[in-house]
Amino acid sequence: MNHQLPAILFLLPLFAAVSMPVVCLKHRHWSHPISVAILAAMVPVSILNLYNVIQHGEVRYMFSGWTAPFGIEWVADGLASVVLVLLSILGLLGVVFTGPTSPKALGGRIVHYYTMILLLVSALTGIVFSRDLFNLFVFLEVASISSYALIGVAGGRALFAAFRYLILGTLGGSLFLLGVGYLYALTGTLNMTDMAARLPLLLSSKALVGGLLFMFIGLGIKMALVPFHSWMPEAYTYAPESVSPILASLVTKVALLAWIRIIYWVLNSSIVIFHIPILLLVAVIGSLAAVIGASLALAQRDIKMMFAYGGISHIGIILIGIGQGNQTGFVGGIFYLLNDAVMQAALFFLAGVAFCLHGIKTIDDLGRVGRQTPWLTGSLVVVAMGMIGLPPTGGFFGKWYIILGALEAGDYVSVAAVVLSTLLTLAYFVKLFESIFRQASTRSDVQPGEIPFTFKLSLGVTSAAVMILGLFSGPIVQLLLNRALPPHL
Repeated sequence: MNHQLPAILFLLPLFAAVSMPVVCLKHRHWSHPISVAILAAMVPVSILNLYNVIQHGEVRYMFSGWTAPFGIEWVADGLASVVLVLLSILGLLGVVFTGPTSPKALGGRIVHYYTMILLLVSALTGIVFSRDLFNLFVFLEVASISSYALIGVAGGRALFAAFRYLILGTLGGSLFLLGVGYLYALTGTLNMTDMAARLPLLLSSKALVGGLLFMFIGLGIKMALVPFHSWMPEAYTYAPESVSPILASLVTKVALLAWIRIIYWVLNSSIVIFHIPILLLVAVIGSLAAVIGASLALAQRDIKMMFAYGGISHIGIILIGIGQGNQTGFVGGIFYLLNDAVMQAALFFLAGVAFCLHGIKTIDDLGRVGRQTPWLTGSLVVVAMGMIGLPPTGGFFGKWYIILGALEAGDYVSVAAVVLSTLLTLAYFVKLFESIFRQASTRSDVQPGEIPFTFKLSLGVTSAAVMILGLFSGPIVQLLLNRALPPHL
């Protein structure tokens, strides 16, 4: 049974997505509780899968009995299992939050809306577990198609943003597939483990360099890496309030995880450290992304646009840790990835609540939430502490390990980039709070009884998680050191 847990985690949302149009044909209002129930079931299964990996080591799941490298292989190792727990919890919170915020104009399309959300979660699960490059491409495209549909469902400017995302996302997917073709022609295999065993003898091949370049550009587009980020701010800003938290917390993070897999599990740590200067490039791009993203966030007046650019900056910070080539930096990067997923979900929950309850979209309107909704302001304070990196939040410990890893590698430019991006992050949150407290009004827009419980639940859980990840950073980092490190690092 334990060896079937990866398949169960994938099939739960997939089966629900496929069957929902039939089950909810006459009862459209069933679609939301069914989605909540399925994602709620994923949470204990993902925790059980993580416990199984901690106790017994990684689980390799072979489809249809075909062993690797001839068949499709999934691997539930420590890294995948930790990310799956986070994915299932944030997916559940996103769907719970979706209930009162789903676009009212959907009508009969509400079933298709929840179908797309479940299909997105299923595809992201496949990306996390997959150890086959073509299988990884398929799930990337399914996740992207679901994202296009979910963004464009609001119509208007969201439709244009979704179309722009579709064009760039299709380009990214095509480049990634082209890179996979190069590596398959070179090695004769698509299995990551098998490919890793063959590549050390092929390092002088130009096909290897070309394939890696295409794959990295393709995934760079998918994860909104500077300078391929232009689609992301508008897509997340104009997407429905119910969709933005799921996309911001999960889609780009899982694409980044796929990039990490290829760097450390396909190429092997010894290759990227001693033979191909990929890690140097990763650290440099990460430093640029961290500073440029935070600078652009500081220049915004639209709240969701500011948070979107902040997410771009934090992708750069994660890459700085990954690019150091040592255990400290790698674990710091992964730990910060977990924290950033939670913080991005919390920020877009906050933006959604502010808009749904007060009609607030810009910083200039924030005075309306000051004294009337202290729980909303309190959540923003906690998340801001995590984004800036103040103790005892998880954001502080993530940045601390990343800086230690950079110091260990002698990369002082990356240290400066983390510090500078942190100061810029502090600056745009100061701008937010200055607007809240300077313009605070005594007029109440919403009576306390009118505040949906799902809003408070989503904000309460994510705000608490920001603190819990910091308070339990020691055991989590130790788990990552024991179970989530790539081979030979």
